[in-house]
Amino acid sequence: MISTPHSVGVYVHLPWCIHKCPYCDFNSHEASQEKVRSIEEEYVDSLIDEFNFYQELIKDRIITSIFFGGGTPSLISPKLFAKLINAINKNFNLSETEITLEANPGTIDIENFQAYAELGINRVSLGIQSFNDNHLQCLERIHTSIEAKYAIEVVKKYFKNFNLDLMFGLPNQSLDELKDDIDTAISFDPKHLSFYHLTIEPQTRFFKIKPKIPSDDDAYEMFNLVLAELKNSHFDHYETSAFAQPGHQCKHNLNYWTFGDYLGIGAGAHSKLSHDNKIFRMDNTKNPKQYITEVNKQNFFSNKASIPQKDLPFEFLMNALRLTHGFTKKTYSERTGLSFDDIKSKLHPSFQQDLLYEDHEILKPTTKGVLFLNEILHNLI
Repeated sequence: MISTPHSVGVYVHLPWCIHKCPYCDFNSHEASQEKVRSIEEEYVDSLIDEFNFYQELIKDRIITSIFFGGGTPSLISPKLFAKLINAINKNFNLSETEITLEANPGTIDIENFQAYAELGINRVSLGIQSFNDNHLQCLERIHTSIEAKYAIEVVKKYFKNFNLDLMFGLPNQSLDELKDDIDTAISFDPKHLSFYHLTIEPQTRFFKIKPKIPSDDDAYEMFNLVLAELKNSHFDHYETSAFAQPGHQCKHNLNYWTFGDYLGIGAGAHSKLSHDNKIFRMDNTKNPKQYITEVNKQNFFSNKASIPQKDLPFEFLMNALRLTHGFTKKTYSERTGLSFDDIKSKLHPSFQQDLLYEDHEILKPTTKGVLFLNEILHNLI
């Protein structure tokens, strides 16, 4: 029997950005501030209509997190964030909810960020990527190193809890340059850091015109540098690419990694919701204008399907094994409705290869396993 989680996370997709970066494969659409202003109110009204459609399904749940992602959500007017948050708050208590806003340094506005804090947003995630101007230019970021540092100082005025997104394995990046990025990030005393390895994804410009990136061996050395430096600064490496000061792990992302339920609203958003002893996935049409049209027709998702029971072990482990501290076997059973003992034989090769550690309650990747998650998942197939 699949246990319906008592909590749910809400993801809100705001799909516009000033410039689409060549490595980005997210559902984002280039638009000027003026163009965003011309459509944002109608779009937010559609978000509210979509949320209201799902309210009956989640009415008995606690909303533990709301995450405004994009695109560049900070392009949206604060008054519209207030309208959306108030609509959610009407029937749900958000007093203990983690509410995160993604932002880019190139769109920072002091007055807006004060307003964001006043209306209940309590966490900001800044897309820095690098403090090196040469690398920022290569990544086609619209901010400079100076602007990135200024943006962090602005955020620190209004938010105690903030994350910095950075990348390693950049074209022509040296270990010394990465060390400078790490040191600079730490100097701002963030509560959370995300360090992503640059990967060349299909449907991106970097995939069509591939830059020269560090070799796998060099990237491995870079990742070990990140691990060592952040450990020395007392960051807990709690997820493959995430590091936090004690008590500041991202609640929203932890919900994903533990195979929790989440409601995604907005163009291209995805949802995973448990009910009637099944787990359903839904996704929305990607085009923002088409999304508004479909919501006006009361069409609230473009696809809906239940996850077949045979796929649940892989789906769960694909997420949960990103957690360096692992997961309880009880959580596995609650979220999948399956016995952990049923998959142990498929995990045996990973134990033999020293990729997994098990005790009577916990399963987690070893230090080696953290770096070879795909190998563990391959053993499941």
